[in-house]
Amino acid sequence: MKFFQQTGKVAIGSRLRMLTDKVTEDAAKIYQLYDIDVQPKWFPIFYSLSKGEEITITELAKNIGHSHPSVSKMIGEMLKKGYVAERKDRLDGRRNVISLSSKGKEIYSKIDNQLIDVAAAIEDLSAQTQNKLWEAIEEWEFLLEQKTLLRRVMEKKKERDSLKVNIVDYAPAYKQAFKSLNEEWISTYFVMEESDFKALDHPQEYILDKGGAILVALYEDEPLGVCALIKMNDGEYDFELAKMAVSPKAQGKNIGFILASAIIERAKSLGASKIYLESNTILKPAINLYHKLGFQKIAGKPTPYSRCNIQMELIIT
Repeated sequence: MKFFQQTGKVAIGSRLRMLTDKVTEDAAKIYQLYDIDVQPKWFPIFYSLSKGEEITITELAKNIGHSHPSVSKMIGEMLKKGYVAERKDRLDGRRNVISLSSKGKEIYSKIDNQLIDVAAAIEDLSAQTQNKLWEAIEEWEFLLEQKTLLRRVMEKKKERDSLKVNIVDYAPAYKQAFKSLNEEWISTYFVMEESDFKALDHPQEYILDKGGAILVALYEDEPLGVCALIKMNDGEYDFELAKMAVSPKAQGKNIGFILASAIIERAKSLGASKIYLESNTILKPAINLYHKLGFQKIAGKPTPYSRCNIQMELIIT
């Protein structure tokens, strides 16, 4: 137990396996105690079939929460023992249905008596504990059904990686990164256009000198994301959020959200009330990000980009 005291909660899988192995080992001996020739893993099937109904392997797997191959294997083992019977469904000859054989019913009657003593032993064990394991397991199962442990760990990793992200203002040293990051993602999905080259080759003249801004996301001092605010003079929008690009190396590090949030804050500091952007619906992660930030789809405006098929706005309050 010293290992678990040192590792704490992160070794929960190993500890649960040890507990499962210990209980399963005792379960096998308990069956022997009652002179029942049954493997503990068969119990869910015995119990499900004890109602007397015929059922398919698919339905059985769903009922007990096991995979179809796992249940098929156990049914095969029980068939060899003569505990279950298999036949074609009378209503649908393509399906096989499973039921307890007469031998299986006889075995289950012994299991039924055994369960009385097992339940009493579990109650006695529970009475000696401060924490109710059964209720805790139900809570964990419910919560993991809502969001898996993998998903929870991914979120925590993203949070921790986010702490390594530093947003800085554009400087000439980042000119190549601004261009190459944008070229990388544009060329992956589309074709570079004339308006792209204007902004990417001359960011100072085309964006900054006209009252815009460019932010760079550094991850461990490496520029992995860029985003620009381009000043608009159309009487409706103050800035266009444009030239946002994040390196594939930064995937899962939350850089897109951090960078876009920072550029919106910069727009606010510059007195903006409405921001405009253009995108394409094949870029689902980007569209989801914009919706998360509060952007809404609007009717089309004239655009210099052939790749644009969706336009959005953010009203800053």
